[in-house]
Amino acid sequence: MRVSFKHHIIVAGLAVPFFLLTANSAAAQGRSGDRNAGGGASIEFAAEISFSVGDRDRIRAHYSSNPNPGVEALPPGIRRKLARGKAMPPGIAKRSPPAGLRSSLSVPNQFEVFEVGRDVVLVKAATGIIHDVLKDVIR
Repeated sequence: MRVSFKHHIIVAGLAVPFFLLTANSAAAQGRSGDRNAGGGASIEFAAEISFSVGDRDRIRAHYSSNPNPGVEALPPGIRRKLARGKAMPPGIAKRSPPAGLRSSLSVPNQFEVFEVGRDVVLVKAATGIIHDVLKDVIR
């Protein structure tokens, strides 16, 4: 069987668009990794802000030397919502820590520290996004 020059041009002409479609499809699939399962944009932290080791120690020391037995734990469903990267649940009961403790922490000004149930939470004030949670420190 003899293959003509015309046959090579037709095959090459079909191969180029197929290659471009495949490349575009792969690029689109790579971009889909930027989205969460719900289809919305995922939350990413440009700079990881959390309680430092010293802050964690100061918080634990404060609450162990100043027990508060009247504080109740949050219900499990609400407590699961207190997680790094999630928004602070609306309407949740939160308290500011004692002024002496708050002033001893090296937390940037754009962040707030709250007591929520038996946990201490670090929240970005502008967005309400939780950056760190210390579980069961208030007893």
